[in-house]
Amino acid sequence: MGGVLLDPIDRRILRELQADATIPVAELAERVGLSQTPCWKRVKRLTDEGVIERKVALLAREKLDLGLVVFVSVRTSRHDEEWLALFAKGASSLPEVVEVYRLAGETDYLLKVVVSDIASYDRFYKRLIATAPLTDVSSAFAMEQIKFTTALPV
Repeated sequence: MGGVLLDPIDRRILRELQADATIPVAELAERVGLSQTPCWKRVKRLTDEGVIERKVALLAREKLDLGLVVFVSVRTSRHDEEWLALFAKGASSLPEVVEVYRLAGETDYLLKVVVSDIASYDRFYKRLIATAPLTDVSSAFAMEQIKFTTALPV
């Protein structure tokens, strides 16, 4: 599972695109010290190699009435492929779930859920527990977001 070899210019390109993926190639090239064509070729190569997966718009949760972030810890007594497929499909199909991780340790799965309020979370919770048999579900409500970024340290 090795990474792609990146030189310092590739890394500068990635940092710039993580800050603003809408930047015109001419401006990007200027910022990283290249002419347009070589810069465009590098962006294309990074995209073709899967380093750049996609370009998206980041939305303001609060402006969309999605101010409540909940971290949901899930434990199960089943660890077979059939259960995992059922749970993964069910959790992934719930739009409130923005991230899902399988963990080592006491908690088997950790979900990051975004909803508008406690009542919305309760409705979500009822749909979540219907996805697959679960041993334990516990919720931690985020009080304050101290850091949020989508930028990886390249």
